[in-house]
Amino acid sequence: MTDDTMSHDDTADDNGDDRLDDGVPEHWKHVQRLADGGQPGGQADHGAVFDDDGDVELDRGPIERWAANAIKNPERTYRAMFYTATIFFLFTTLFPFYWLLMVALTPEGQQQDIILTPNGFNPGAFIEVFQVLPFHWYMFNSFVIATASTIIVLVVGSLAGYAFGRLQFPGKIPLMLLVLVISFFPPAAFFIPLNDLFNTSFFALEPITGDGTLYNTPGAMVLPLSAIFMPLAIFILTTFYSQIPDGLEDAARVEGTTRLGALFRVIIPLSAPGVATAGVLTFIAVYNEFFFSFLMTDGQPENWAPILEGILGYQGQYEVMYHLMAASSIIGVIPVAILVIVAQEKIVSGLTAGALKE
Repeated sequence: MTDDTMSHDDTADDNGDDRLDDGVPEHWKHVQRLADGGQPGGQADHGAVFDDDGDVELDRGPIERWAANAIKNPERTYRAMFYTATIFFLFTTLFPFYWLLMVALTPEGQQQDIILTPNGFNPGAFIEVFQVLPFHWYMFNSFVIATASTIIVLVVGSLAGYAFGRLQFPGKIPLMLLVLVISFFPPAAFFIPLNDLFNTSFFALEPITGDGTLYNTPGAMVLPLSAIFMPLAIFILTTFYSQIPDGLEDAARVEGTTRLGALFRVIIPLSAPGVATAGVLTFIAVYNEFFFSFLMTDGQPENWAPILEGILGYQGQYEVMYHLMAASSIIGVIPVAILVIVAQEKIVSGLTAGALKE
């Protein structure tokens, strides 16, 4: 290569640089002169952008870092969430029962010194509960009222659930919406008309109740409580009954059974989780109900006063026997706890039915 050729190339490069500089902003010119891709001084720090695993390191906040770690290690995240939910459940649900037990075991007049252990030891409170008041009669009243209400809800709710879930008739959707709207009404909205009705004397009821009214009778609580918890049972049973294949009902009817017979012989047994769920939820709600029970009875056990009236009976005019109230609360919870333990499998399968598609 001659000197003239080299001079010609240098001249061409200079001319090219001049042409490149024409019309280019000053900050772009600075970037173009950096041969290492924008890092001044010729030192490109690639480690600040990419780590060993190839993940981009960003200036993240604590929430972003937690989300990134959760994506990298989901099992650890699930385990942490499980432990958090368990601790929260134990603290909010089981700790009140633990505190009731501490109060019940503490002798009368020493409850103010309780920290995490009972101030003394008095297991006799669980026997004294039945000596001060006939608490067993209050429990019996609540059990009878809850059982009667549950039976009514399941029978009527099954008929309504069959009609809404398996039949086609005019006005089906408006009736379902009407049931939904009624379920939103607060129970207090029905008290005044029901109170007037149940305190009205009826000639046909005089041989049964004596004064002809429903006040201080199980009917004053069973009827309104059944109506209040009926919509929930209808929605649960409608969902289950609509999932039963039509061929099973048709086969039962071919054998000569009626629609009512197919309901109780085929559909209800196949919908056992839904029926158990509706029944257990209704029983627990009625067993713990206080509003109508307090207003429809005079608080005496012989007049069908429920269990909450018995617990409040240990609160006198001049003293409150907190240890007996705590002991009676624990005793009253035992039947419901046993019911939930026995039917827990049906309840879980009933509440989660339809969540997964097979």
